[in-house]
Amino acid sequence: MRIVLVHPNYHSGGAEIAGNWPPAWVAYLAGYLKNAGYTDVTFIDAMTDHMSDDQVRDALRLLQPDLVGATAITPAIYAAESLLKLAKECCPKAVTVLGGIHGTFMYPQVLTEAPWIDAVVRGEGEQVLLDLVRCIDRGAWATERGTVKGIAYLEDGKVTATPAAKPIADLDLIQPDWGILDWKKYIYIPTGKRVAIPNMARGCPFTCSFCSQWKFWRDYRVRDPKKVVDEIETLVRDHEVGFFILADEEPTIHKKKFVQFCEEMIARGLPDKVQWGINTRVTDILRDEALLPFYRKAGLVHVSLGTEAAAQLKLDRFNKETTVAQNKRAIQLLRDAGIVTEAQFIVGLENETVETLEETYRMALDWNPDMANWAMYTPWPFSDLFQELGDKVEVFDFSKYNFVTPIMKPDAMDRATLLDRTMANYRRFYMRKAFLGYPWERDKRRRSYLVGCLKAFLKSGFQRTFYDLGKVGYWGPQSKKNVDFRFDESRTLAARNPVAIPHNAMWKTMHRPKVKLPAANAAAMACGGGKEQYEEDEAPRMKACGGGTQQLPESVQSPVRE
Repeated sequence: MRIVLVHPNYHSGGAEIAGNWPPAWVAYLAGYLKNAGYTDVTFIDAMTDHMSDDQVRDALRLLQPDLVGATAITPAIYAAESLLKLAKECCPKAVTVLGGIHGTFMYPQVLTEAPWIDAVVRGEGEQVLLDLVRCIDRGAWATERGTVKGIAYLEDGKVTATPAAKPIADLDLIQPDWGILDWKKYIYIPTGKRVAIPNMARGCPFTCSFCSQWKFWRDYRVRDPKKVVDEIETLVRDHEVGFFILADEEPTIHKKKFVQFCEEMIARGLPDKVQWGINTRVTDILRDEALLPFYRKAGLVHVSLGTEAAAQLKLDRFNKETTVAQNKRAIQLLRDAGIVTEAQFIVGLENETVETLEETYRMALDWNPDMANWAMYTPWPFSDLFQELGDKVEVFDFSKYNFVTPIMKPDAMDRATLLDRTMANYRRFYMRKAFLGYPWERDKRRRSYLVGCLKAFLKSGFQRTFYDLGKVGYWGPQSKKNVDFRFDESRTLAARNPVAIPHNAMWKTMHRPKVKLPAANAAAMACGGGKEQYEEDEAPRMKACGGGTQQLPESVQSPVRE
């Protein structure tokens, strides 16, 4: 059976300004299929190769696959739908399959607007796709597809969803096929090295209202740190990877296993060969103050912090358990440990003003992170906050849900002004860093990395790809009147029954209802709201941020080797 996986050609001028990111989903799916005996798997990276429809069509006609699979985050959904339509036209006998977070929760709308998609894989894809492939392989797709758990499809014009498949309990059973990727294409501009995105855990025990990852993965599961390092060692040795970012929502949640991961990296001498970065929470940095130099010794060079908002009001609305003072303290601790810090600001909610945007800039100067990122609030249509915003969400062109386009229109300004003031923050912040910061950094490794990051910013700026500025026609304050975000106003949610209510589809998560958050001025806490850490066997019962029951005693935490 011939299987072709395709990454849709979608670009937005967001994270990709740092380089071409390898689609890790392909490696994990291909590895799982091959380990089950399905070895005829081919990958087409239409995004990285900027492939036209004709080029994709020619490749598919040559391959004549039995199954064509694509994935889609929300902004890439239309590109994925079009790609699978193309696949159905040129390979009509092939089963077309869509996976990813958007299809997981929006499959009624997806199947209604793209009836050429034969199946939507809902949630974690490895086992579901394997079961689907087996069904096709034995010639039973037309008659027995209803027995495949975790999919949705059209039957007699009606949307049908099968019961949800169980999450894979032991993630170490998934052995990725990293060799399916053409590694020379995936370069991280700041270091000039090949880049990978492995994962150590799936899921998140926190329930931030703007995020949906905790809904998608359902259960929080952590891999054996030694197995993760085995994977990284393979990436370094066999594919010449020189930089990686852990794909986890927050790899430091399970402190004991994160420490074991760092110990294993050091024991194998990998920090001399590969550097890495993570996204994590401010509370974890405060918790691990004494361990930060050890993390740096393990090769950790870049930490992106979910500081999210300058005003405490916004932090509370996002269900963040941090305070502004804690954000500043965490950034200073990381800098003192020689780790590059990046502060994330979410802007563009309905209560945003010119003054609050200026406040985020002033706060960035006060906190003094090495980098700052102002991301437009993107109300995922399957997030809690989307439902709370109600009719304040006016744009349903999902191709613009990319963190760089102002989906929300603030009450006190238009979208063009929001973009202009955000760009003013970027210009001022990085101009100061370019002349007064990066060149004078004493730590050579930090200086080299930061200058590389500046190079990435400048490259995307000159190419007009940063923040999609070229597409929307923004050239500075003087061009505000000519900015056109090109929203497709024909895209609506009306009469579409677009959101699949999880309970109706037997979709269950481990999460309980949200509990009351701690006071904003409370002391910094560990993951789940406790002062220490969860027991390993208690982790699956974590509640919303601020909740939780059991904590990990100091006596069972791994010692740190010097």
